Amino acid sequence: MKTDPSGRVALITGAGGGIGRAIAKRLAEDGLKLVLAGRTESKLIETKNLIPGAEVSLVTGDLTDPAFPKNCIEKAISAFGRLDILINNAGLAQSQPFETITPDEYDRIMNTNVKAPFLLTQAALPHLRTSDYATVINIASVTAHKGYPLQSVYSASKHALIGMSKSLANEVYKDGIRVHVISPGGVFTDMIRITRPDLSEEGMILPEDIAEIAAFFLEHRTNAVVDEVQVHRVGKEPFA
Repeated sequence: MKTDPSGRVALITGAGGGIGRAIAKRLAEDGLKLVLAGRTESKLIETKNLIPGAEVSLVTGDLTDPAFPKNCIEKAISAFGRLDILINNAGLAQSQPFETITPDEYDRIMNTNVKAPFLLTQAALPHLRTSDYATVINIASVTAHKGYPLQSVYSASKHALIGMSKSLANEVYKDGIRVHVISPGGVFTDMIRITRPDLSEEGMILPEDIAEIAAFFLEHRTNAVVDEVQVHRVGKEPFA
């Protein structure tokens, strides 16, 4: 049975390309109002231009700036008067030997992949508690479940994001807030060229595939709840 998320307001981070852009396009099809957050205004404008007719507000900044997550939430409220859905998609990748990672590089990845979703969700919760469609979707990674060489900090950050999601979900489900996690394998985006330069385009997961899963969560807000979806590319061994 499908439910109708149209008219609700969704904030999507990392919306200037890749998975974030695909999610924005897909949710626009369902009639959601969108707040698109990202570091580069020109890329956000490109995304907005791909969804003519949708109600869209843009907010530009760096998620490693501790003030920016709260600014994103405030922009959603000032633009649309409400916030129903938060999609923590923005992330930084890494591919380098463990012993060469500097403390600054460690902090940059953890601040983007863990601290920013924490601050965004913390600022969003008072508004989500007033929504009849309150949802948080965190984009994690299969690296959180299976460590890959040269991705130690990235894996740690996504593992932390899943742990935070589990604990948060158990805190807020009685408030009607649902917390979902999507853990993709190799998605054909710019990030995959960093984390897995050995992979070719053939057989890769597409950003649109992940967008469909996000839309599924919102279109099937029934008594059946899916906590996490793990997704692997077609050439990967099942259940590996």
